Amino acid sequence: MAEIHTSLPPSPLGRLTRLLLILGSLYSLYLVLHPFTPLAQAHINLLDIVQLQRSTHVLFLLLGAYLVSYFAPPRKATPGAWVFVLFSLVPLWAFLFPQPPAMALPLEVRLFGLLVWGVAVLPAVVPALQRPTALLGALLALLPALYQARYFEELVYRAVIPEAWDAGMSLALILLLLGVVHRLLGPVMPVLVLFFFSYNLHAQAFPGPFRGTPQPIDLLLGKTFNETEAGIYGLITGVSAKYLVYFTLLSGMITALGLGRVVANLALALVGKSPATPGRVTGLAGTFMGMFSGSGAADTQFVSTLSKPLYERAGYDRLVAAGIAATAGTIALIMPPIMGSIAFIMVEILQIPYLKVMVMALGPALLYLLAILAFNEFYTRKAGLEPVAAELGMRRRAYILRYSPIFLPILLIVILLYLGYEVRTAASLALLGFILLAYLDPTLRPRGIAPIFRGLEEGFRSLLPIGTAVTAANLIFAMMVISGLPSKFSQLLQQVSGESLLLATFITAIFSLILGMGVPPTATYVLTSALTAPAIIALAQQNGIPGQAAVYATHMFLFYYAVLADVTPPVALSAYAAASVFGTHPLPTGVYAARVALSKYLIGFFFLLSYSGTALLILPVLETAPPGEAWPIILERFLAVAMGIIYLSASAAGYTRRPLGRLEAWALGVLALLLFVPHGAINLAAFLLGLPFFLKSLTPKGKKV
Repeated sequence: MAEIHTSLPPSPLGRLTRLLLILGSLYSLYLVLHPFTPLAQAHINLLDIVQLQRSTHVLFLLLGAYLVSYFAPPRKATPGAWVFVLFSLVPLWAFLFPQPPAMALPLEVRLFGLLVWGVAVLPAVVPALQRPTALLGALLALLPALYQARYFEELVYRAVIPEAWDAGMSLALILLLLGVVHRLLGPVMPVLVLFFFSYNLHAQAFPGPFRGTPQPIDLLLGKTFNETEAGIYGLITGVSAKYLVYFTLLSGMITALGLGRVVANLALALVGKSPATPGRVTGLAGTFMGMFSGSGAADTQFVSTLSKPLYERAGYDRLVAAGIAATAGTIALIMPPIMGSIAFIMVEILQIPYLKVMVMALGPALLYLLAILAFNEFYTRKAGLEPVAAELGMRRRAYILRYSPIFLPILLIVILLYLGYEVRTAASLALLGFILLAYLDPTLRPRGIAPIFRGLEEGFRSLLPIGTAVTAANLIFAMMVISGLPSKFSQLLQQVSGESLLLATFITAIFSLILGMGVPPTATYVLTSALTAPAIIALAQQNGIPGQAAVYATHMFLFYYAVLADVTPPVALSAYAAASVFGTHPLPTGVYAARVALSKYLIGFFFLLSYSGTALLILPVLETAPPGEAWPIILERFLAVAMGIIYLSASAAGYTRRPLGRLEAWALGVLALLLFVPHGAINLAAFLLGLPFFLKSLTPKGKKV
């Protein structure tokens, strides 16, 4: 994603790119105000019709992404790029030479499709074409959006039987989107989209239960372009336009106003002088920034840069330090109130308030943080590191009292959501709150209004890879709906796992982690929720979990494991971000990141395997049991899992109050697993058996490592 961080030169094209990014932000912010302005009475389609709002949003994404990619160094022609090009030939061939019952397209429409293919796809294997095609791509992106705006009402009625130019514009939009996703994120996501597209075209060629009925190219393109909620502008694309843009603007504005340093210093102020100070600062800073950003890699970059000097002063092993930073940064994706895009997709798929997702994510996020802090404590004691303290320039308590109001806009989001306001309204008011805080505080006040425009620019710029990936994920979702593939895959999963919920969740977790090696967490969740959720929900209900609780727990399980892909080797974006700061190799950094909070791989399993396990999500139990019964279950589950996290962290570090031998570490690890199992008697026995490991030994301490 180096393209996004490429600085824009002060050239006319650079200024135009900045202007477009700012306009994209202002358009989104205006949509919040629009119902209360006089223009609301004018009934302007681009402002009033949801489908056209999303179309305009995608247009800004494509324009911004192609223009930003113009200034980036060309991407090398990798084997994955060749796979992307080869897969793109499947729909292109069907478009150029349609087979009955698909309609024959006029020559000019086919030539238009061929031109767009050359602009969007060929630069993947001919890097010299990247710059000129970036400008052409931006110009061509205008055509589908203008066509959609001009013929919107007619398009709605001809989704199944599209006209020739409907199909041409649909293919153009798909190829331009995939081309820009390749420029920003690489080939895996575009290849996945094209695979599902190709499956629909040639479903009869697939074996066994996956064999299906092929769909004609014009039908696929018509439904993709013209359907309201099942096409490219469907509900998942709506997540980018309705939610994500506002939170990336919030994050960009915080950075532009210089408030990120205040948040970091608050984390520094909350920890004392200790060998564990660097890890504590990293965990707290990752949590605080996670409340503002929702981006794992960006959060990791921030906390790594902040804490690196502290790690060096304390004498941490560089790989351990990078692993802690990578793990702490990833917490941004599950820390309320601003989580990653998956949370908003879940809101749309399940049709539940965002506040419910926040409540369910809170428990796993806090347990995740506990795992980081626990490992850090045991590691520093075993290594015998020197105490270090952060320098703030003023007393810690005074700094906390002085700058803690910076969290008020975040509190405002929670209050407004509780009162029933829309998410984008809450986020926009919080954005205004941060601007007021910065300009009213004489110690923080920026010079002029330039930082506001820079925040609008950077906020929309950081949305480009996320928003285009979400739109591509909507294409995957649309292709799966048309093909009926989810029901086939779900039936296969049930056949393979039998009636074992544990086996089904294990297979799904591995599938999710492998899938996450190549695609963003958003796409991982979209795929796994469509393909595996029905089977897991059915098995969960068979295992005694009530219907709604089973739905919540299943989707939170899929959410959680999609996020873990960001920190799991070999392809872990957060590990790469931490490695770039600490000067370590990304692969060993990913291994250490996986080891630091080993418990994070287990938490997700055990809030799905039984009804009492869902108590870690709080809401499923509260909604299905009286409060007098629900809260004891919740407290017991959190206490048992928290102790399991402490035991497992000590086992991974090889230290409690003394160094542990290999057999002792393994024994403590087994007891930790038993504490995760949602069974009170087993938990109590494991806890009591583990206590002697934490008693002082009469033997001399082991050597420092």
